[in-house]
Amino acid sequence: MAAIVKRNESYSVVFNYVDETGKTKQKWETFRNYKDARKRKAEIEVQLIDESFIPPSTQTVMEFMRDFITLYGEKRWGVSSYDANVGLINNYINPILGTTPIQLINVRGVDQFVRKLQSTYSVASLSKGHTPKLLSESNIEKIAQLMRTAFKQAVRWDLIPKNPFDNAVLPKVHYKPRDIWTADMIRTALEACTESKLYIAMNLSFACSLRLGEILGLTWSNVHMTDADIMADNAFVYIDKELTRATLHAIEALGKKEIFHIFEPMKRDASTRLILKTTKTKSSVRKVWLPKTVAYILREWKKSQDELRKFYVHEYEDHDLVISLPKGTPCDGRLIEESFQNLRTKAGLPRVVFHSLRHSSTTYKLKLNHGDLKATQGDTGHAEIDMITKVYAHILDEDRKINAQKFETAFYSNPDLRAVKPPETPESVLELDHLIEQLRRSPGLKKTVSQLVAANEFN
Repeated sequence: MAAIVKRNESYSVVFNYVDETGKTKQKWETFRNYKDARKRKAEIEVQLIDESFIPPSTQTVMEFMRDFITLYGEKRWGVSSYDANVGLINNYINPILGTTPIQLINVRGVDQFVRKLQSTYSVASLSKGHTPKLLSESNIEKIAQLMRTAFKQAVRWDLIPKNPFDNAVLPKVHYKPRDIWTADMIRTALEACTESKLYIAMNLSFACSLRLGEILGLTWSNVHMTDADIMADNAFVYIDKELTRATLHAIEALGKKEIFHIFEPMKRDASTRLILKTTKTKSSVRKVWLPKTVAYILREWKKSQDELRKFYVHEYEDHDLVISLPKGTPCDGRLIEESFQNLRTKAGLPRVVFHSLRHSSTTYKLKLNHGDLKATQGDTGHAEIDMITKVYAHILDEDRKINAQKFETAFYSNPDLRAVKPPETPESVLELDHLIEQLRRSPGLKKTVSQLVAANEFN
């Protein structure tokens, strides 16, 4: 089983175990006092008896994360999640914990890791032309969640007895009201917009609450806008895919399980590809109704696209995309973002990103439908309704003022109620309270009152 050997001023627990290759090895664990050594000896013997003993391992976090990506990530992640998670591992986890043996990571080590992340600069912000920024609380939360999932697998694989990231204390994530354009600002931007692709994208983002990837991945086969549909307010778009950019490594590692199409790059040696893939989540697959004006705008856009198809003839690549480059090839999101920023500057509008139009849309719809979360969630495709309540809480709070106004009108407008005043404290009670306070502060007065009370009892 296990034995305790005294060595100078310390005590070592000595035991044999079988490693992962089937070889029998001896392990010495040293403790400063006999009490700790005896406790560890008993622990090892119980684990050996019930076969829950985990053999010592020198596997580092970097080595483990490599296995985690291969055995877990490649089965569970989509291409976007794969690239994002591998980026977090390579940029923040391995540089800090990579050389540490996985069995030495404990709760205290996790707290130190989180503290280190709080003083770590974002890799993306260190690129040329960007001001260095510390990792945000939300990104630290993502890293901790990734490690919690990874170490859960380490427990499952019998590499460690328990998950130290289950008890991680993280900095609180503060959801700030997002900077967005008002409806009037969006009207101003649309009036100033002279680029057709951007004009279509802005209308779809604001009217339909679509993400940019969903807009660029929208195909004409999913746009329903016949004359009858439009007249009956039944014109709609069906969202079931999105355009995104993924690394070749992610595509090769995961295969094509969620990819509809991989587009050929302009440069053959490019390390990334534009792909048409399934939506972000299952809840993102949805039907969104079109306002009549947007439906007519899309009709005109379709006519102009058909003219380009005739002009380029055999050079035209027909991928059925609603928004494409002149020859039918997909439009990278960066082109829309750049055009949007140029429009913002030209129109003299507040600085926001294209994605803010989706937030403007959500905000506007919440105001129009008086906080109907389910109806709004149906358009936005958020997986959880909590996402709307967290991000747009300030809008819901504003609308809650209406409850007080309605309460005033429906209940307190009664003349009888408006005349009612809060109950007053009896004057005699106030005088008694005052007298007691005076007696407490003046011992002499207390003696005099006692004498008067005593004299009154005998009269």
